[in-house]
Amino acid sequence: MAHFDLEEQEKLDELKHFWKQYGNLITWVLIAVLGAYAAFNGWQYWQRKQGLEASVLYDEVERAAGTGDTARVEQAFKDIQDKFGRTAYAQQAGLLAGKVLAEKGKPDAAKAALQWVADNAGDEGYQALAKLRLAGLLVESKGYDDALKQLSSGLPGKFEPLAADRRGDIYNLQGKKDQAKAEYTKAWQGLAADTDYRALVEVKLTALGVDVATLKAQQPAEAPKS
Repeated sequence: MAHFDLEEQEKLDELKHFWKQYGNLITWVLIAVLGAYAAFNGWQYWQRKQGLEASVLYDEVERAAGTGDTARVEQAFKDIQDKFGRTAYAQQAGLLAGKVLAEKGKPDAAKAALQWVADNAGDEGYQALAKLRLAGLLVESKGYDDALKQLSSGLPGKFEPLAADRRGDIYNLQGKKDQAKAEYTKAWQGLAADTDYRALVEVKLTALGVDVATLKAQQPAEAPKS
């Protein structure tokens, strides 16, 4: 029994020595881990709360858009910009506001909404859509150079055929037929063969004297589907 007590005492002494040497470090590590966990949970909660509140304001933009009330659309969009500008709901609201305001004859307000999305959206898809729509509005007001700037950078590859088609429209309106042909050709080559959009680009190419049949003959054959 005495031997057991002595052995137990040695273990206790070793434990005390270990804790004396490393206790503070272990305590701070635990505090850091628990603090990080609490911060993560707090961040998750804040994100959920932000998303929920932003969705309410987006619903307001959507309702106002449905009734064609442009004043309410602008106000609701401003509210979601100011309070929840970093959320996807704000970016979606900007795209919707841009569409409705343009349809209701408020092109400047529409451009401002779309420009905000193009500059601030965290999602590259929303950015691309905003730039394409903004370029369309700029073309309508004959702001050709500004429209080309919107289409010149920051667009993901999957949007490039659409941007090329829009650039082709701009060059065509400016009387730059060769550049228009080049852009329409890029668009045609980048679009899937079975899409209506590609058929529309074919019409534009044909109108400029391009032999689409020759383009098809030059295009590599698609791999057979397994």
